[in-house]
This record gives sequence, C-alpha cells and structure tokens, in this order.
Amino acid sequence: QVQLVESGGGLVQPGGSLRLSCVASVSIFSFNVMRWYRQAPGKERELVAAITSAGFTNYADSVKGRFSISRDNAKNTVYLQMNSLKPEDTAAYYCNAKLQDINYWGQGTQVTVSS
Repeated sequence: QVQLVESGGGLVQPGGSLRLSCVASVSIFSFNVMRWYRQAPGKERELVAAITSAGFTNYADSVKGRFSISRDNAKNTVYLQMNSLKPEDTAAYYCNAKLQDINYWGQGTQVTVSS
C-alpha cells in the first residue's frame, strides 16, 4: 500500500516562504513522476509542479520563478519550496504519484497566505 504524507503548510504573510514535504511509504524511484497539486475553495484542483525520476521539472505559469520542486531519493521525499507567496496561493496542497495506473494522493496540507 502506497502512502503519501504531506507536511509543512501553515499561515504565512504575503511575500513569505514555506517548504512543503511529501514523504512516500515506498521508494520514490517507483514513480516516474511526482506532482504537487493545489485546490482552493470553490475551485478545481490544479497542477502546480512536477518532477520526473530523472529530475526534470515543470511548473504552472502562475508559480514559475517563485516555487521550486525537488526530490531526495534517500529520504523518499519530494519538496515544494514556495517563495514570494501571494494571497492567491492560498489552497490545500496535495502530493500525487502514479504507480501501475493507480493514482495515489496524500491527505493534503493547508497553506494560507494572509496579512
């Protein structure tokens, strides 16, 4: 059973930073791609960032230059470093990985950007 556990969310002022972590219960080498999504109240879930097993990354236009996704294979962990946070970044953030055609999701971690 694959489990993904996110942490690192919280309340931060505009312009601040947070680092989210996603720890997998299996080796993240198992996943070709790991992704971070977010969902704000009343909105659809959207892809924020992705990282392949080779380390290639991709970002939503709204976070390019501010967010950075990385992975630590030894710790089975994927990170999302979020800088220059804006109120519109407020959302629940979810880690995602797919294995053998099954999509796995974490429980989410809330990020609130407010003064």
